[in-house]
Amino acid sequence: MRRRVFLAGAGGLVALGAVGGAARLASLPDAPPVIDPPVVPAEEQAAILAGLRPTKRARPVIAVVGINDATETTDYLMPYGVLKRSGAADVFALTPEDAPVSLYPALKVRPDMTMARFDALYPDGADHVIVPAMSRDDDPAVLAWLGAQAARGAVIIGVCAGARVVAEAGLLDGRRGTTHWYYLKGLRARHPRMTYVPDRRLVLDRGVATTTGITASLPMALTLIEVIAGRARAEATARDLGLADWDARHASAMFRFNRPFALTVLGNRLSPWRRERLGLRLTPGMDEVTLALTADAWSRTYRSQAVSWTPDGGEIVTRSGLRLLPDEAAAEWPADRRLPDPGAQPPARALDLTLQAIADRYGPQTADVVAMQLEYPRRFAS
Repeated sequence: MRRRVFLAGAGGLVALGAVGGAARLASLPDAPPVIDPPVVPAEEQAAILAGLRPTKRARPVIAVVGINDATETTDYLMPYGVLKRSGAADVFALTPEDAPVSLYPALKVRPDMTMARFDALYPDGADHVIVPAMSRDDDPAVLAWLGAQAARGAVIIGVCAGARVVAEAGLLDGRRGTTHWYYLKGLRARHPRMTYVPDRRLVLDRGVATTTGITASLPMALTLIEVIAGRARAEATARDLGLADWDARHASAMFRFNRPFALTVLGNRLSPWRRERLGLRLTPGMDEVTLALTADAWSRTYRSQAVSWTPDGGEIVTRSGLRLLPDEAAAEWPADRRLPDPGAQPPARALDLTLQAIADRYGPQTADVVAMQLEYPRRFAS
């Protein structure tokens, strides 16, 4: 079984050993400037919409598939929550085994059903299959299932480092694509027949789509809603999420391994006595999109880990019907280490507030590290 160490897609540690000491650190580039992404031509955006259009059903069936061991939190929960709240499609969270999904870097969820159960219910396959980043790219059951879904005409969408899973299934050979900035070099080396497309957070080529980093799953989901239910439905959902636009624009040059990033991660990791367990209470009906972004961000600081809890240790059901399992049962959590209820703000606003809270607690450089991992165009450090 081939395992990998993750920076941002679905794992936990940045490979700082590869930096090679002070000389290598000094040779790394400075943080790239904040730049505006190039405009996507209207005909290109129209082609993306046309290529994503479902062909099987008037009401599409969308499967979000992950493995039970360490599937990326936001990649898995955000498309599910956004698509479900729109009412535009039937959406299912799947796994190979009938068991909870341990999400990375935080949270645990019960899937709706197994891939085998889905196949029994929908023998013609899904209209769209969303593939998050996973703790391994070569799970045999997932790869075989993706190949079968593609053969049945499903549009396959690799979110973030989920592009690596799609590539291992052989679905990016001879196609254009993209992925999270940290995994791009490795993806291109392992799959040289894929053609990388910069400055696009969503790339579609003949029924296979890929996206850039973690936060790209939100505009990707809105694009699907626009395709399925029209621009007005997508705009209404975007307003509910607090997002102004969702096209394919992306400034790829803003995201790269750099000296401030490496120094901040190294400093935070070498200070284990400064790490905190921050309590995040799960409550019935909470917004899983806002929850995912909040828990994900606080668990990427290299200073803190979001720990979910309920008073009785029982599972709760989210706004869109997902069943979340807490990490712990606790009557209460210390006030100075308790995260605020993440459900009070729209998801996009909640992410900005969370990053600002991280900057206030650990410094702007740590907030920049989190934003870089999420591939979110926000800069805090001066």
